[in-house]
Amino acid sequence: ADIYFLFSGLIGRSWAMVFAAGGFKVKLYDIAQQQLTSALENIRKQMKELEESGFLKGALSAEQQLALISICTDLNAAVEGATFIQECTPENLELKKKIFGQLDLIVDDNVILSSSTSCLLPSKLFTGLKHVKQCIVSHPVNPPYFVPLVEIVPHPETDPSTTERTYALMKKIGQSPVNLNREIEGFILNRLQYAVISEAWRLVGEGVISPTDLDLVMSDGLGMRYAFIGPLETMHLNANGISNYCERYREGMRLVLNTFGPVPEFSGEIEQKISQAMSEKIPVVPKVLDARRKWRDECLTGLAKLKKQMKSD
Repeated sequence: ADIYFLFSGLIGRSWAMVFAAGGFKVKLYDIAQQQLTSALENIRKQMKELEESGFLKGALSAEQQLALISICTDLNAAVEGATFIQECTPENLELKKKIFGQLDLIVDDNVILSSSTSCLLPSKLFTGLKHVKQCIVSHPVNPPYFVPLVEIVPHPETDPSTTERTYALMKKIGQSPVNLNREIEGFILNRLQYAVISEAWRLVGEGVISPTDLDLVMSDGLGMRYAFIGPLETMHLNANGISNYCERYREGMRLVLNTFGPVPEFSGEIEQKISQAMSEKIPVVPKVLDARRKWRDECLTGLAKLKKQMKSD
């Protein structure tokens, strides 16, 4: 199988697990050996836990998947034989540009250079690189092991074959890729997320609803639906097709949307109010936060399993 290579932070480890579950050989690269050793330990522990609870992805056992993952601290060695490189450094433009600059000097014309960035535009990351045609953003959703979406965002000069190969690879490892036809600030997931966050912020700020009830509207209301179908299909099904929906609700939607306020500052009094409500529910203590994250991941795992089951029925 082909060799993939990543960085060993949280997203890098998750990607490594996703690729290994797909049966691919993975090399984890980082500058510090210690980082890599603890990353491997972490992956081993997670895979064992997933295997025990029956949530391990892919057809291979945890041991077989672990055998596919190797580590290295030498960039040249890491790149050798790689057909796809997924960069997972922190969201820092200068750092990422430096890494891609180094890679640009040592890769061949066949490897795909992919970034996990969640907000940096491809034109900012890749412009001026010799291998710009082979560069692309593949933005996963945290945690990628349980949430399959990957946003594929090309640079204006990205070769269509780079996009096609990346899409096919993501499909092959069991993720759900979506193609953006051009770059846009925030890509798609964050644009939708921020639209929801900003209206949530305004509603709580105006005292219309409490922070915990607001979250309930999503988790026990809209979110139930959105776990299986998107907003456009929801419209389609909630009337006799889209045109009928627009005919019925066009006026009402515009009326409501015109009452939306300006973009919030996300600071000050409202921030305190929301922070207090959230902290009462989940105290800002590493142990408590980690436990809640673990619970969230278990819920997502269960949901992913249910969705898979429903697809195969």
